[in-house]
Amino acid sequence: MPCRLAITSMSLGRCSAGHSLLRKLDMARVYGFRGIELFHEDLLDVAQQLPGGATEDNELEAARIVRQLCQERGLAIVCLQPFAHFEGLLDRRAHLERLGQLSSWFELARALGTDMVQIPSNFLPSSELSDDPNIAVTDLRTVADMGLREKPPVRFVYEALCWGTRCDLWEQSWDIVRAVDRPNFGLCLDTFNIAGRIYADPASPTGCSPNCDEAVQESIARLVATVDVRKVFYVQIVDAERLSEPLIPGHEFYSPGQPARMSWSRNCRLFYGEEDRGAYLPVADISRAIFQGLGFEGWVSMELFNRRMSDVNEVVPQELASRGSIAWAKLVKDMKLRVDDPASRRVAASL
Repeated sequence: MPCRLAITSMSLGRCSAGHSLLRKLDMARVYGFRGIELFHEDLLDVAQQLPGGATEDNELEAARIVRQLCQERGLAIVCLQPFAHFEGLLDRRAHLERLGQLSSWFELARALGTDMVQIPSNFLPSSELSDDPNIAVTDLRTVADMGLREKPPVRFVYEALCWGTRCDLWEQSWDIVRAVDRPNFGLCLDTFNIAGRIYADPASPTGCSPNCDEAVQESIARLVATVDVRKVFYVQIVDAERLSEPLIPGHEFYSPGQPARMSWSRNCRLFYGEEDRGAYLPVADISRAIFQGLGFEGWVSMELFNRRMSDVNEVVPQELASRGSIAWAKLVKDMKLRVDDPASRRVAASL
């Protein structure tokens, strides 16, 4: 299918800051988004408002409500995310508990009308995770097989976080996808997480890793040469802000026990093309490899995490939706994307 614009629901404002899912969906529709990655936090917030609070039954009812709200606004639910901290657990009792929770997520996915669940690479402390990659692969193959038994089948999309404990490179996530070897288990390529690991170092005074330009070019070449685009289920295109000071103790975003890249990710992501706000990652080069090198077409999501999302100002959902729409138009123009949305083509042509 042609490229279509999506956004993570939480990227339009945190529910904890008073930004309701209804308002965020309205803004997504107004600014031309075609789909959302539904963050579980937003689903729980809808359930919490039902009589009795966030019970399992109310979560299912909330999923049906969210599906209806999206249908009324012409929005697809691309996936439910994140099913986090799953693979490679040393505590196998906790592993079994997570499998039980996944069964509930299958019910939620059916009620939402989506066929996909996102799994980010595990970032629990290394003391809680096996260093045997075969255990992670076996765990992920187990969930893929569970998904295949569902009617309709459920797909999983795996993403390497740039602060992941055992998997923090796209190459590692691709190795895992190939090792799992199931038709319903694929890859999410995220420009922030790719560049955030090999190009950026927010704890460095320069904001960059050593030999970062060479590392990016080598990574891009490997990506184009090795990845089967049919296994890329969707992509996320965002940038991030270069910090004026290194993210070390004393920095406003520093959090003890949290990797610098994780704190940076939660506070400083930016939309594509926002150099005026400090964006500095080689997102255009990576995007070119994805869209022109691999020939990817499909869902393109703007997964933003930024401190602005937690601002209680009621203008936040509209502001972020507007910025995301502008970024999309620029991306369409820069990458010469084939889109099926006339509005996107008009805006891109005007830039």
